[in-house]
Amino acid sequence: MKDKPTPGMDDLLAGIDTCLALTGRDAWTDAFVPCVAATGAAQVMVFSYRADSAACLLSRNFRSAALGPRLAEDYLGGWFRQDPLFHRALALETGTLEVVESGAVFGGMTGEYRARFYARPGLDGKTAVLVRGPALCLAVNFYWPEAGDGGAETAIRVLARLALLHFEARAECGYPAPLAVLSERERDVCLGILSGKKAEVIAGELGVAVSTIATYRTRAYEKLGISSRGSLFALCRA
Repeated sequence: MKDKPTPGMDDLLAGIDTCLALTGRDAWTDAFVPCVAATGAAQVMVFSYRADSAACLLSRNFRSAALGPRLAEDYLGGWFRQDPLFHRALALETGTLEVVESGAVFGGMTGEYRARFYARPGLDGKTAVLVRGPALCLAVNFYWPEAGDGGAETAIRVLARLALLHFEARAECGYPAPLAVLSERERDVCLGILSGKKAEVIAGELGVAVSTIATYRTRAYEKLGISSRGSLFALCRA
């Protein structure tokens, strides 16, 4: 994939500068997502891999809000083991990065895997940026409106490195790594759920209404790419 001019390049560079300034902080996601949109991507998903587990650190779809959570939930349910990118990412050496177009790995997939994660949702156009740091191994997936659309390779490489910097900065915060993408209140609600607390108890501890807890939970689930309490437990166990 060759570099080509990206619309709104000045805005993209300004967004990257903001991401660098916010690395490791709660507001980072709000700066990162517009940078992804500026590349022309229709969806972005960030997965973290370990030897036999995967976690969704970020899921955002700009066309269908329901699509990202559904795909992430299926993927984390065990399908990630059939993803050629999972094994390819874990084979990277620390400090290295690889850009992989979806067409380059279709041959290593089963027909059902390709149908479930590419053909049926209409996501044949994907560029995965695999990047490995001292603590994390990530796949930053950019989905394009049409196969072959792509974006500027330099831009998506930089965005993948920004994601690695941010999530590695959050890796030692004393809570499950997938929750690093959340705001403080969203994370507090999820931690309360993981502790087995009811919404009324969490609301009392945070000094907010029960309805506010529901709002924070909904926002958190959208960012995590999940749709249920059970998925939250599964995600954080990974």
